[in-house]
Amino acid sequence: MMVETLEQVELCTPPLNTSCMSTLVSPKATLIKTLLYCIVLLTVTLNLLVVISISHFRQLHTTTNVFLLSLAVSDWFVGVALMPTEIINMQSCRFMGKITCALLFLWNLTLTSTSVGSMVLISVDRYVAICAPLHYSSMITTNRAKICVSLCWICSVIYSFIILKDQLYQDMFNPCPKECTIFISYISGAVDFILTFFCPVSVIIVLYMRVFVVAVSQARIMRSQIVAVKSKTLTVVVKKSEMRAARTLGIVLLVFIVCLCPYYCPFLAGEDITANGSSSQIWLFYCNSTFNPLIYAFFYPWFRKAIKLIVSLQILQPGSCEVKIM
Repeated sequence: MMVETLEQVELCTPPLNTSCMSTLVSPKATLIKTLLYCIVLLTVTLNLLVVISISHFRQLHTTTNVFLLSLAVSDWFVGVALMPTEIINMQSCRFMGKITCALLFLWNLTLTSTSVGSMVLISVDRYVAICAPLHYSSMITTNRAKICVSLCWICSVIYSFIILKDQLYQDMFNPCPKECTIFISYISGAVDFILTFFCPVSVIIVLYMRVFVVAVSQARIMRSQIVAVKSKTLTVVVKKSEMRAARTLGIVLLVFIVCLCPYYCPFLAGEDITANGSSSQIWLFYCNSTFNPLIYAFFYPWFRKAIKLIVSLQILQPGSCEVKIM
């Protein structure tokens, strides 16, 4: 029995990666590694600034910012836990333990699902705020927002277990060591595509287009009620605001689709998805966590003001949480 086990393990032993040493010293690999670490640093810093700003300043404790905080926390964990781990795996010849590998992919799918879910919650919040402003305070309260965020995280964990259940079970009881790579079947990929990409994109597009239409119609009504003397000046302002809203909407949708679409290209081609942390598709997936704080927070004036207070360490002064940011 022991002889059979030893023979099995011996047959399973993968060949040594002889290219690993040369990859470590190649200029191209060094440049890529440096670039990836810069992306990690940018992701961690931007999302940490969002978390500190919303958590510290009392004026930012709004319902909308509860969803923004959830997004920033999930993206911060992507930068702290997932990105550095993948860089280490890319530069290492050692095989990751099965438990560590399983937890990595479970944590990966959970955080990315939470990030996407938070984006959907933000779009719903903005839809209600613009299209039903009179009912906003009663429909979306702070407690309801916290409940929605908690459900988003819980559902993401459950969803990740369901998608990776079969693969994780096989990896845990497979005696053969192997590279930390996970294969998602076409059926699981279809479910993941619908729930993580198609449905969120559809919801965001529909809600934001509705918000944009309502905003434009309100601007036209206001423009039609102004006096003729001020009509030219205000018309220019309204056109600029309309273009700014359209540009922001385009950036939100374009970046989200660009970051997630390459990951699902194998599924769209009818192939199984290979989730390997060293692939460019996964890294582009991760970069969505870098772009999120830029899209959802960096365009807010209060965020720029909060950065100045944080960098200058004025938040350490007594009563700094009561400073007017907005």
